[in-house]
Amino acid sequence: MPNDLIPPFEADTLADALDAPSGARPVSSRIRARLQASGARFFANDNISAHMAPGEVDELVDEVAGKMQDVLASLVIDTAADHNSRDTGRRVAKMFVKEVFGGRYEPMPSVTEFPNVSNIDELMVVGPITVRSACSHHLCPVIGKVWIGVVPNAQSELIGLSKYARIANWIMSRPQIQEEAVIQLADALEAIMAPDGLALLMEADHFCMQWRGVKDMDASMANSVMRGVFREDAALRREFLSLVKR
Repeated sequence: MPNDLIPPFEADTLADALDAPSGARPVSSRIRARLQASGARFFANDNISAHMAPGEVDELVDEVAGKMQDVLASLVIDTAADHNSRDTGRRVAKMFVKEVFGGRYEPMPSVTEFPNVSNIDELMVVGPITVRSACSHHLCPVIGKVWIGVVPNAQSELIGLSKYARIANWIMSRPQIQEEAVIQLADALEAIMAPDGLALLMEADHFCMQWRGVKDMDASMANSVMRGVFREDAALRREFLSLVKR
């Protein structure tokens, strides 16, 4: 990361944060220092679990809860007297770290792979899988459906149907933009299965358009990723899209 993008505190104390005993620095500083030392990217839609130590997810909840309490105070909400918002800071922190953005802090779900002993080489379609995310621009909900088409080969590893949903939700549970999310999902599935072809279609409602801004309740977004034989064979693409529409 370029030095001008590192906050002065982090740039000056990178080595200290790496060496500091647990609890001596905020947990976010310790994690960030490891990421910077390894040259790893930590964009909103990146998974950073490999750079986190056991127990740090819960520490992060505690840290974010305190900062969310400051946000509520700056919004002039009386969290001491208002019984509805008294524990909102912690609830929001837990929701962000363990649920809505959990795909950043937890490793990829374990996936059991099966050899393609029957040499299946025909189109398989899985979906619709309901996915939930948040746009990285306003942190507003993104809720939609994903369809996945796979053309395996004799060397492909097959995975159980539920694993498609688990991987999709792991990818989507981060601040995302839809265009990048489907590419990340396609990359993850290709790495596991190595199929001859992979097709993804996602259609979602974006609350950053429905809840704020233009407040258009009818607008949705659809986009697709086509890999391998799906890029080369127009008839195969049509077959996939016709099965999705069905």
